[in-house]
Amino acid sequence: MLFPTLSFGLFFLLVFALTWSTTSNDWRKLVLLVASWIFYGAWDWRFVPLLIVSAVMNWGVAALIARDGDRKRRKALVLGGVVANLVMLGFFKYFDFFAEQAGSLLELLGVKQDPALMQVILPVGISFFTFQGISYAVDVYKGRVPAARLLDVLLLMSFLPRPVAGPMVRASDLVPQFQQKPQLN
Repeated sequence: MLFPTLSFGLFFLLVFALTWSTTSNDWRKLVLLVASWIFYGAWDWRFVPLLIVSAVMNWGVAALIARDGDRKRRKALVLGGVVANLVMLGFFKYFDFFAEQAGSLLELLGVKQDPALMQVILPVGISFFTFQGISYAVDVYKGRVPAARLLDVLLLMSFLPRPVAGPMVRASDLVPQFQQKPQLN
């Protein structure tokens, strides 16, 4: 779904009407979250679970950081979260490159190897939502923002249309806006 299309315009009007017609803030966030997943899934629906797993992982890391009083464990948790995010990003960005290089190296050594059967497709916006998750976990670690509810973190990382167009927003700027129903004035 591209921005300058009629389908996006109609989708946006529908989402706008639904979010402003809900009376509950949690329902408003759920409508925005589902709409964000639909928007992201319009590119390739297979990557929506990856976005969800990334958000849940970062929410869990941040929740553990917020609960733990030991400075060393908190540091290990944030480091583990950063590494997990970068491993996921590295897999999707560089698997094909490294598989090809390994095949070339084996060929130089005289081992004939068939090319890897698995060709990894790069998800749209993976760098964005990976760094958004890292930023959130680091902000919780540094005390810039308290650990948020799962719904708020899912929405932070999926919020329409930022995963594909940016810009990255700090959790301390966006999560408080999710926690209160906006007033139309």
